[in-house]
Amino acid sequence: MTVLDSSVWIEYLTDGPNADAFEGQFSRPETLTVPSVVIVEVTRWLLSHGRLDMVDTVQSLFRACRVAGLDGGLAELAGRLGIDLRLPLADGIIYATAQANHEALWTQDKDFEGLPGVRYFQKPSG
Repeated sequence: MTVLDSSVWIEYLTDGPNADAFEGQFSRPETLTVPSVVIVEVTRWLLSHGRLDMVDTVQSLFRACRVAGLDGGLAELAGRLGIDLRLPLADGIIYATAQANHEALWTQDKDFEGLPGVRYFQKPSG
């Protein structure tokens, strides 16, 4: 199983420069764990960028994945990791979800670069 952070979902959905690197993950949605906060972030991004046409498609894709909700134990872990690693709130939840489930986290978010269990993909400049 793998956790993909919001930046990966958006990159893939908008066919960004790194989309090809993520295509294999999206071809097997049953192997993906989606933190509920990623659903919030991706939905908000699509709506705020006028991509209403993609909302239903991504929601169907989310339903094919394992959705990880935020319970008390995960919230505490996210709080601790967020403080220890200086991660923003949503990033702490995403990283805690991956760590708690012993899953790799794929990301383009520099906040995660170099952390254990993270597969970081640098965004192309320009």
